[in-house]
Amino acid sequence: MSEEEIEITEIVNRETRAWDTSDVNLLISVFHPDMVWPWPRTDQSHDPMDWIMPMGRFNRERWCRSWQELFDNHTLVHNHRVIRKIVVSEEKDGAFAVVDIDTLWVDSNKVENHWKGRVCKVYSKTGQEWKMTMHTGVLTY
Repeated sequence: MSEEEIEITEIVNRETRAWDTSDVNLLISVFHPDMVWPWPRTDQSHDPMDWIMPMGRFNRERWCRSWQELFDNHTLVHNHRVIRKIVVSEEKDGAFAVVDIDTLWVDSNKVENHWKGRVCKVYSKTGQEWKMTMHTGVLTY
């Protein structure tokens, strides 16, 4: 692996650790200030015409509150993630990772929130570190 691929692997793994440990500050550390996160309505909504933007552009306070609410009100049953592909731009300042995820949360009423499928995580090199600028919601292919 190239140095850039190793760095992208680290940031994907850091995000995974954040979910595993319900660490909102670790999770927030991967996001670029211009991060956006479109979500498909279902895991079969491959056409972006059916996608939504539930959280808007990254806002530290709002995103911390939203993710902390998830952590406070759900138990993580499992979180399996496999990096399938990393692509780095020729200029070595942009990259994306294709990751298969199977993350299951359950709330106090035993209602499941299951994220299962494939995502694309998009990164930009900012100074000396990579930051996530965009992330697709989970889709099943």
